Amino acid sequence: MLSAVEGLKLVAPALDHYILPITFVILITLFMVQSHGTGSVAKFFGPIMVLWFLSLAAMGASHLGDAPRILFAFNPLYGLTFLFSHGLLSFVVMGSVFLAVTGAEALYADMGHFGRRPIQLAWSFFVLPALIINYLGQGALLLANPEAMDNPFFLMAPDWALLPLVILATVATIIASQATITGAFSLARQAIQLGLLPRLEIHHTSDKQEGQIYIPRVNRTLLVGVLLLVAMFKSSNALASAYGIAVTASMVVDSMLAFVVLWRLWKWPVWRAFATMGTFFVIESVFFSANLLKLFEGGCVPVLVGGMVVLMMWTWLRGSYFLTSKTHRDSIPMRDLIRMLDKSKPTRVSGTAVFLTSDAEVAPSALMHNLKHNKVLHERVFIVSVNTEQTPRVSADKRYEIEKLSDDFTKVTLHFGFMEIHVCRLLWRPCAKPV
Repeated sequence: MLSAVEGLKLVAPALDHYILPITFVILITLFMVQSHGTGSVAKFFGPIMVLWFLSLAAMGASHLGDAPRILFAFNPLYGLTFLFSHGLLSFVVMGSVFLAVTGAEALYADMGHFGRRPIQLAWSFFVLPALIINYLGQGALLLANPEAMDNPFFLMAPDWALLPLVILATVATIIASQATITGAFSLARQAIQLGLLPRLEIHHTSDKQEGQIYIPRVNRTLLVGVLLLVAMFKSSNALASAYGIAVTASMVVDSMLAFVVLWRLWKWPVWRAFATMGTFFVIESVFFSANLLKLFEGGCVPVLVGGMVVLMMWTWLRGSYFLTSKTHRDSIPMRDLIRMLDKSKPTRVSGTAVFLTSDAEVAPSALMHNLKHNKVLHERVFIVSVNTEQTPRVSADKRYEIEKLSDDFTKVTLHFGFMEIHVCRLLWRPCAKPV
């Protein structure tokens, strides 16, 4: 967002002091509208991004003639020669060059919404060619006019197109930011389902698409974090150090996780999984090491933020394990509870009681507290637990399953897409007619 708004300095240098306030206003507005969902405006996202990438390609193509030798960049020998002939300087340059590929990792955050095939096609046949042409155009411009180094992207545009380009870049950045925010909601929900984060309130903003969600606490946390980063770094160039380390570290971790998936889940031989992911890991590790040189130039920020998230997840996971273990030790199995009710015969009261639990095989603590302190049991008692499945149930004849565990205890499992709901009906004999 900062890099897009900074184009205003070329349109009117007097607006330099207003770049940060404008950025703050745009960011606050963007996060404030998240609760309303993006379904009503999402239909404009595609055409705007198509226009954006076509503009990138056109700008780059218009400057290829400035220095046609830029096409030699496709020859890897030039890059290798530079790396091995400039020593430490080439290592530093690698950290800056890597910023050219940042942003691609955001594709994977939304892959669950769009699927693999659309992202592959859009990237391979449209986005990547447009970006390559634009970067070649920037390189040709700099070879012909080194003075354009301050902002080669916006200086590729003619004077009459500068203001429209700034507006289009800002809108495109807002859309890209929206995709990143949506991806953060999706990742947070996945972490909650895996038990890595506390349960948070999740709003579904669309009645047609399951992936459109809004998590208020995540939205507020992101807003505060983004505003603090903008206030601390004040420019896109200063943010580059932090961004480079964050992206390279993410890619290194992704490669290690992909190795585990290939080996343990897909059952590939170790040598094959290592040969497949080893090349990616080596390349990403080199770029990550190069970006570590900027650790004390702002790169420590993503390291600290990532460490805090890992600590929070580890604390929640370990605490949940201890709590669950203690709860299971102190819990009473439902079958044992039924036998106890046969002997004690508590007072029955009218109505239906519903108890939520993570394990329908044991008596919920709320039910036990009700029996212990109120000495009553409702006429109808339902014990409900919800599990998220790895694959959806689509077969119509498998919508529900009934398992009669005893004369007094019936378990019904309902399947709704990726959700599995267990309903245990406690039919203690002295109760009223069951429903």
